[in-house]
Amino acid sequence: MKPRLRMKNFIISGCGFMGGMHAQALQGIAGARVSALVDVGTDRARKLADVLGEKTPCFANLAEALSSVEADAVNLCLPTTLHEAGALEAIRLGKPIFLEKPIALDLPSARRITAAARQAGVIAQVGHCIRFWPEYQELERIVRSNRLGNLLSLSLQRRSGTPGGWALDPKLSGGAAMDLHIHDTDYILHLLGKPQAVTSHISGDAWGHIFTTYHFPETVVVAEGGWDYPQKWGFQMAYQAVFEGGAVEFDSAGGVSLTPASGARRPLPVKQPAAGKSRSAAGNISSLGGYQNELAYFVNCLKSGNPPKIATLEQATDSLAVVLAEVRSAQSGRRIRIP
Repeated sequence: MKPRLRMKNFIISGCGFMGGMHAQALQGIAGARVSALVDVGTDRARKLADVLGEKTPCFANLAEALSSVEADAVNLCLPTTLHEAGALEAIRLGKPIFLEKPIALDLPSARRITAAARQAGVIAQVGHCIRFWPEYQELERIVRSNRLGNLLSLSLQRRSGTPGGWALDPKLSGGAAMDLHIHDTDYILHLLGKPQAVTSHISGDAWGHIFTTYHFPETVVVAEGGWDYPQKWGFQMAYQAVFEGGAVEFDSAGGVSLTPASGARRPLPVKQPAAGKSRSAAGNISSLGGYQNELAYFVNCLKSGNPPKIATLEQATDSLAVVLAEVRSAQSGRRIRIP
């Protein structure tokens, strides 16, 4: 008889849109549970507890939660300016961390988080969920298998209606470049490695829309990310990949993946996790699939004791560095080399 593995308990710190998505995703993962919710004032934490349908304890700060409940890891879904303080507090107490993206707004903060986790020997992962999104995982499989030949070009888009609150202040969020577009930059690095250089342009106030060309020797790669659309415009993430032997397209607004291989445009089946939809109305995405995939991967790392190899602190720092180079390119009007 196999020994029963102990449940992995998570404290969710930050109960806005992302905290709600992560909490609901964790509910669908065998061997994981939310042991506490943390948010300033606890009002949002209590609302999230109602969504979860569980009597989850709610606290106003992480220290109080860690001293009151059992926790195997801390899931940090705080505003980006609070990432370093929250991460360092959890690491100091020896707790593994799942840190929402971006890792930080600047490289010194990202490096301090990484160094602290390494020194403490705690497992850590960053929420670059597109690496785990089913349609993007399928594109990765096609590229790695070479079944359509070499990748000739890749174009990615991430567009949203104008957000509210702290996200719209670039000093707090980094604007659309850092809070929205970084998803695609991170995926490009995951798929193709670092580009030789980037050339970027930004449109709109508060860094509302960024357009970037990533310079690779053999593949044309461009991406755009913006939230300067009308507030109720909705959300869209999409890509178009052209290969020697066909093409693959995904558009969340259309709800389909397509591959016109050999000239026949037909649906491409993509296996979706049985995660369902969010039960809260906040945010721009309702599907829990990508979030459940990334958290299930992290839970498995906790169970095995092996550190993540995908969406690591180091990889998140590299993605941050490239986006910061994109911003410098847009500000200076120059191509910026990536070391």
